[in-house]
Amino acid sequence: MTAPTNELKPVLVFDSGIGGLTVLREARVLMPERGFIYVADDAGFPYGGWEEQALKDRIIGLFGKLLQEHDPEVCIIACNTAFTLVGADLRAAFPQMTFVGTVPAIKPAAERTRSGLVSVLATPGTVKRAYTRDLIQSFAQQCHVRLVGSENLARMAEAYIRGDTVSDEAVLAEIDQCFVEKDGHKTDIVVLACTHYPFMANLFRRLAPWPVDWLDPAEAIARRARTLVPLVADAVHPDSFDFAVFTSGNPDFATRRLMQGFGLRA
Repeated sequence: MTAPTNELKPVLVFDSGIGGLTVLREARVLMPERGFIYVADDAGFPYGGWEEQALKDRIIGLFGKLLQEHDPEVCIIACNTAFTLVGADLRAAFPQMTFVGTVPAIKPAAERTRSGLVSVLATPGTVKRAYTRDLIQSFAQQCHVRLVGSENLARMAEAYIRGDTVSDEAVLAEIDQCFVEKDGHKTDIVVLACTHYPFMANLFRRLAPWPVDWLDPAEAIARRARTLVPLVADAVHPDSFDFAVFTSGNPDFATRRLMQGFGLRA
């Protein structure tokens, strides 16, 4: 399906799974006149276990097809692991397309912290990326930043948002390293550096040993995308968009129901 010539081009939101729905939700509020295409690379999920070059090749190959088929106005890469790895390569491979990236919100965390103790909760791929460490070096040298790479939390978030039961003990085991006490101070900000994690924010708040600010970058990503998408007077939201594409071609019933809850045809 491609955009009809008499309609505005859609906004494409890409993630490894369903985590990017947190960004889609905010983007829709700011761009109500635009249609949205949500692309979940569920056939490749999770990205954490991939070799870097293989994952780069996969994502660039996918976008070669996606851009040709859907002709979006802008692409939001709503995945820290993907963008910190392949963002520059995507921009080089497709210079005609505007890409909005998702990176760990280390700069705003460093600006907001009062204790100077910040944790970044992410996938192992994002934690090991030089991009992440460069952000710390550039914006958070005055802070003590703990990088916490969770092997399981993205999968758990996918299950949780579909309605499956996730044990408190299993979640706490993934987040407990975020909480640091040092020289009479405590961690006061945890950066949610995976778009899946905000779906579990209320659970995190309940299980946390003390209150912290769980920093969700979704709204900031959406605001950035809005600045890059032209406003068109009297534009009407098109009926032919707002659908989801799954690279597996076969999302399960719970996922289809979730997409419908977000107003997306699967």
